[in-house]
Amino acid sequence: MVREFENKNYWALILGGSSGLGLATAKKLAKHGMNICIIHRNSRTQNDEINAEFDEIRAEKVQFKSFNVDAFKPEKREQIISELKVIFDAKGKIRTLVHSVAKGNLKPMLDDQKPTLKTDDFNLTINAMAISLYDWTKAIFENKLFAEDTRIISFTSEGNTKAWRNYAAVSAAKVTLEAISRNIALEFAPFGIRANCIQAGVTDTVSLRMIPGSDKIKEHSLKRNPFKRLTQPEDVANAVYLLSKDEAHWINGCVIPVDGGEHIS
Repeated sequence: MVREFENKNYWALILGGSSGLGLATAKKLAKHGMNICIIHRNSRTQNDEINAEFDEIRAEKVQFKSFNVDAFKPEKREQIISELKVIFDAKGKIRTLVHSVAKGNLKPMLDDQKPTLKTDDFNLTINAMAISLYDWTKAIFENKLFAEDTRIISFTSEGNTKAWRNYAAVSAAKVTLEAISRNIALEFAPFGIRANCIQAGVTDTVSLRMIPGSDKIKEHSLKRNPFKRLTQPEDVANAVYLLSKDEAHWINGCVIPVDGGEHIS
C-alpha cells in the first residue's frame, strides 16, 4: 500500500523537532511517507538520545536530514536552505513547515517587589518564538522551495489569552505568533500557502517542566479536562497530519484547540 505522501517529493521542515511536539510530528508525517528535515539545537551530551529518536524516522524509509544549529541566525538559515536546494534537486518541495520552537525567558515580572523581567527578555522570546516563523517563511518563499499547496503550522497555548505568573514573555510571543500566522494566511494565500496555529492542551514536555509551578498546571488541567488526561504529543502530531492532508486545503488562518476540550472548562 502506497503511503499518502510517498513518491510526491514532499518534505516537512520542522523547527525544533528533537523532542516534544516537533519530534512527535516528524514521526507521524514520516509514517505517511513525508520526507523530514529537522532543525534543532542540542548539546553533544544529548546526541545519543536524539539520534535514537531520529533512527525511528529513518526506519520509515523516507529521506531524512537534520541540522543541529542555531536556527535564529540568518547565516545559518541561508546555509541550511542552500543545502536543501541540493538535496531537493529541483524536485523536492516543502509541503509542511512546522514551528515548534521553545526558547524564551520564564521570569516573573516582579520578585520581592522588584521588577525582574527586562525588555531584552521580551525581545529574545518574541524573536525566537514568533518572528522566526516569518523569517523562515520569507526565506523559503524567496528560494521557491514551497510546494504549490503548502501548510504552515505553529504551536500556541492558552497563555495567549490568560495570564500566568512567569509566563509574560512567552505569552507575548504566542500572541505575536498568532498575529504573524494570520497575516501569512492572508497575504501568502495567492501563492497556495495556508497557515494555522494549533493551541495544544497542557502537555508534559521538557518545555512545560521548565515553567515554575508546572506540576500545579498539570494537576489543574487533569481536573478540568473532559477526558481527565493531559494532551499527548501524539495528539498534536495527529492534528498536524490532518492539516497536511489534501482535504484540509480550505482551513486557513485559524487557531485550532487540540486539547480534548480542555479550553471549554
